[in-house]
Amino acid sequence: MTHPLYSWQQDAWQQLQALGQRLPHAFLLHGPQGIGKTVFAEHLAQSLLCESPGEGGHACQQCGSCGWFAQYSHPDYRRVRPELLDEDEAQSGEADAEPVSKTTKASKAPSKEIVINQIRALSDFMNISTHRSGRRVIVLYPAEALNVPAANALLKSLEEPNPNTVFILVSNSIDRLLPTILSRCHKFPLGLPDPAIALKWLQQQGARDADVWLAQQGGAPLAAFEMAQSDLRADLDEFLGYLSKPGTELSLRTADKMQKMDMPVVVGWLQRWLYDIFSYKQSGRIRYHPRYEKELRALSLQVNEAVLQKFIKNCNERQAIASHPLSAKLFLEDMLLEYSALFD
Repeated sequence: MTHPLYSWQQDAWQQLQALGQRLPHAFLLHGPQGIGKTVFAEHLAQSLLCESPGEGGHACQQCGSCGWFAQYSHPDYRRVRPELLDEDEAQSGEADAEPVSKTTKASKAPSKEIVINQIRALSDFMNISTHRSGRRVIVLYPAEALNVPAANALLKSLEEPNPNTVFILVSNSIDRLLPTILSRCHKFPLGLPDPAIALKWLQQQGARDADVWLAQQGGAPLAAFEMAQSDLRADLDEFLGYLSKPGTELSLRTADKMQKMDMPVVVGWLQRWLYDIFSYKQSGRIRYHPRYEKELRALSLQVNEAVLQKFIKNCNERQAIASHPLSAKLFLEDMLLEYSALFD
């Protein structure tokens, strides 16, 4: 029987199946971004709804329920995620993409958050009878995209779950979730695959420089594959070139050139670079950028550790607002000039 899970997810699937009939009403699948958590979550949802699960608890892919699920038309399944993800999927032409309203697109930009109306819309769904008296399943991701009103509304459903209803939340950063939500979910970690397994998978996909991209993405194979195929490769190489030889004038030129990029992506690149400088200073180890060992060694010798730690903290705070800076250019200039000043 075929299924969509990746090779590194087999052990986690078996652990989950060991729960048997003792399934919690709410799962929280959490782990690094780029390892296939949503694939795992949606396959779990399909398997819970399947009329004839096969060996290992996998969905049979043959029954009427599986057919509905594949077409995103199962009456007992709902997927909740930011509007922006639905639009991206629709533009990519994926078969199960949901339609995006032209009126909505024209009137405002698609939301990057999960909003309260999306959670309220689940009320009617949870209060009607299930198809053939089976389960209903709700998959929500990324859970950290819940804004505060939506999170509070979801909490009510988690506190008083409807019979035969299973929530599957997926998170890249559980530290950004409300403690009350964490306490009402069965936390199920999905970790990074073994590096050899991840590298083999990337090579099988035909990814060039697979080892470089796997390191740069912290061992996350799907994120590495996306970067290997992305138009961002040249931008990243240029940015790392700047980070290797920081300076005031170059900071301003880099900010001007990169101001139209996705700011959370750029901040994430800088955070990984800073981690490597700090790690090399502490232990002589490099996680993300082994091909820049010479440059990272030189920078680690120039920077004061306390000042570096303070800047790392500042970058963490910047990441929290990176999705909506008042001015992307000024945001980048401030960050890169402060980075450059570390080595004056």
